[in-house]
Amino acid sequence: MMETGDGIMLLVDKPLEWTSFDVVNKLRYILHTRKIGHAGTLDPLATGLLIICAGKMTKRIDEYQGMEKEYTGTITLGQTTPSFDLETLPSAPVDISHITEEVIKTAAATFVGNIEQVPPAHSSIKVDGRRAYSHARKGRVVEMKPRQVTVRTFEITACRFPEVEFRVVCSKGTYIRSLAHDLGQQLGVGAHLSSLCRTRIGEYRLTDAETIEQIRARFEAAPSMS
Repeated sequence: MMETGDGIMLLVDKPLEWTSFDVVNKLRYILHTRKIGHAGTLDPLATGLLIICAGKMTKRIDEYQGMEKEYTGTITLGQTTPSFDLETLPSAPVDISHITEEVIKTAAATFVGNIEQVPPAHSSIKVDGRRAYSHARKGRVVEMKPRQVTVRTFEITACRFPEVEFRVVCSKGTYIRSLAHDLGQQLGVGAHLSSLCRTRIGEYRLTDAETIEQIRARFEAAPSMS
């Protein structure tokens, strides 16, 4: 935690199935403040480090958002989903018996560097004034424009087929779901992101983060920040 004057920055361990806004909303109540926000969205099916800024520290949100991110997680080969993760149902599995760990590592290496990436249609990016996921969930075709991102590390840490464990270090704006999908396309068998945890934002690490309940225990009785 960082506290300056009437501003607070918190490192939060986001629970599974909570949206980033759920965390902000809960902490707005705990901290008794209206001036609060997060520095970088995590999808509901992702866990891990979320930076929350309250009071005057909200002025630093853009600074935190721009920092390098690190993730670990699992990619499932042989099945695709419309959302590129488990928010939507997987397709029927295809044969992946010809895929080896060496082939996967070689494919992953092609995504390291400055790359063009197409974000998922099931994302919070605005298209025609509305969030892309609101169009996608209604079955509408959403044209997502590619963007340049930087992937500094895409390391395959374990293979337990059809699951592949990984570690990624990347720039702001990188969609790990898209990385999983694109890896599956490169391998010719399809893939989707089956678990994700953000372990670092800049110099801030998940090991230093607190759960919502731990934060509640420290702050619920504190004076109002509003």
